[in-house]
Amino acid sequence: MANKPGNKSGKDKGKGGASGTIALNKRARHEYHLEQRFEAGLSLQGWELKSIRAGRANIGESYAVVRAGEMFLFGAQITPLISASTHVITDERRTRKLLLHRNEIDTLIGKLERDGYTLVPTALYWKGNKVKAELALAKGKQQHDKRAASKDRDWARDKQRVMRQHNRDA
Repeated sequence: MANKPGNKSGKDKGKGGASGTIALNKRARHEYHLEQRFEAGLSLQGWELKSIRAGRANIGESYAVVRAGEMFLFGAQITPLISASTHVITDERRTRKLLLHRNEIDTLIGKLERDGYTLVPTALYWKGNKVKAELALAKGKQQHDKRAASKDRDWARDKQRVMRQHNRDA
């Protein structure tokens, strides 16, 4: 069995198994002020991993909550494959347990309950052969904050355009 050039192991890393992004929550940056970020593991079933490898994960409407001192991910959608086994009962929006250290959970509980933060997943990605979720402590933006952020983005884009034009002319 010959290895491919540049690939030290015999495995094909092109299937998304290495350290690539699975799903992004782009709306989170628009809807919230993101402050502190945490990395959490996910407790998944076998059919969910197969679906994630096939690119069938969506975290656009998901959020994390605390129940009985543990963290759970609500609303994340992992669509089952058509070839899923017949004896497995699939629920694409089931509640999934987030795996964090106890001190991280205690910190998050304090922030969520006392300070009024929300815990929003911003990304799902591969880390080695495990699926990780990036969670961000967030505060909701008001409508005027969203407009101001949009104006700032537009101004930065226009400024870059003017600078490029100026550098070309000089």
